[in-house]
Amino acid sequence: MPPVIKNLLLLNGLFFLAQFVAAETLASTSTLATVLNYLALYPPGGPEQGALVVSSQIGASPGFWPWQLISYSFLHGSLKHLFFNMFALWMFGVQVENRWGSQRFGVFYFVCVLGAALTHLLFVPDAQTIQTMGGLAQASVPTVGASGGVYGVLLAFGMMFPNQPIYLWFLFPIRAKWLVLGFGALELYSAVTGTSAGVANFAHLGGMVIGFLLIQYGRGKLPVQPSRPMRW
Repeated sequence: MPPVIKNLLLLNGLFFLAQFVAAETLASTSTLATVLNYLALYPPGGPEQGALVVSSQIGASPGFWPWQLISYSFLHGSLKHLFFNMFALWMFGVQVENRWGSQRFGVFYFVCVLGAALTHLLFVPDAQTIQTMGGLAQASVPTVGASGGVYGVLLAFGMMFPNQPIYLWFLFPIRAKWLVLGFGALELYSAVTGTSAGVANFAHLGGMVIGFLLIQYGRGKLPVQPSRPMRW
């Protein structure tokens, strides 16, 4: 288990445990709950009211803060959300980190996380209509999850090992390059049509696009050249 993958799995697990503890104490105004709410990604200029990550209720929005562009990736909306993100990160990231080295992989992952956040803020409205106990209200909706970084890692895996078979549901083999293209097409369709409510499709696409540009830069395929091109 390479160190960056190992530490990401541990940190994401610990943050989810903190979310669970804060939610189970039913103290939405506790210090822990307040800190966690400030780590989620809120859109700049959104309404004063927002959905809170820990309590899942409408309250005073923490608003946008610069650190949220990275910190949102350590929070998750459910155990299922956490499991699939971490499983994919482990499944595809181990080979990539072992081939690139931990420093290059760590930079790549967090730049994809950052790119996913900026893409989401660019394309998604800063306010959404939320159903509350008193009816409908306009509120800021936070974004959480490591999916932007994971999608960047998935793209890197598909480019590095295009013909390696991946078994869907552990039964049906598909080459990595077709899996990546399929995921990309599905995310684009969902983002344009809005058919996946509650899913940050533009963030997923942003992670893949930024990952592709980083890889092309590292390989010397862009007008701006690196000091040492990356080979594999």
